[in-house]
Amino acid sequence: MPEMPEVEIIRRTLLPLTKGKTIKDITIRWPKMIQNTDADTFRKTLNGQTIHDISRRGKFLIFYFDDYSVVSHLRMEGRYRVEEEMKLDPHIHLVFHFIDGTHLLYRDVRKFGTFHLFLKGEELFHPPLSQLGPEPFSDEFTYNFLKEELKKTTRLIKAVLLDQKVVVGLGNIYVDEVLFRSGIHPERTAQDLNDEEIEKLRVEIIATLKEAIDKGGSTVRSYVNSQGEKGMYQLQLFVYARKGEPCRICGRPIEKIKVAGRSTHLCLNCQH
Repeated sequence: MPEMPEVEIIRRTLLPLTKGKTIKDITIRWPKMIQNTDADTFRKTLNGQTIHDISRRGKFLIFYFDDYSVVSHLRMEGRYRVEEEMKLDPHIHLVFHFIDGTHLLYRDVRKFGTFHLFLKGEELFHPPLSQLGPEPFSDEFTYNFLKEELKKTTRLIKAVLLDQKVVVGLGNIYVDEVLFRSGIHPERTAQDLNDEEIEKLRVEIIATLKEAIDKGGSTVRSYVNSQGEKGMYQLQLFVYARKGEPCRICGRPIEKIKVAGRSTHLCLNCQH
């Protein structure tokens, strides 16, 4: 699943390819992806609307049109690309046709992606966006906020960091990386972390995500940006997908275990 850095890179590369383009029609080949209205209403409502901006909230993209907004979640395998000649394959499930003759194609092998349609300005006050916690780069993501969230739960720290209601954008890859960089074992109880560890965790969440964005995200499986380019951050991952390889700090082999139902990579020597 693309995590926040990957979604941010998709936003940055997709915006200049679509900004100012007006929809002529929409092809919807998998109507179940349209979540809060029916496919025909989705198509008719957006016909004639122009894309003015694309923003991001957590792992969601938000397309802003003249009067409406569309909240898009890529889930496991979702990809966008813009083409002058429309080349459909069995995994392309939604296409925005623009009046200039170009097309924005949404491809999703697993068909898990979702689209929500709102009047512009209402998207933040309804699910799925209304259920999200603060952005890690925002002023709201303070030490006091994180401490309060951690101290009120008995869950494992990995499970808490995966919870988008606590802080948005972290998925399996970056939770493993953040915990390693913080020296925290993923099976620690969130309440057990001391003040120094909480601040270290907050700092590493911000630093790890910023570094991943600077490197274009992590291409561990199928992720590419909107121009078909792979990310490079996977080349400097400390633990994720490195089972059996030597720890970059101490040389001990990286372990792989199950935590909170998720595959988890760690160094038993560096994380306590």
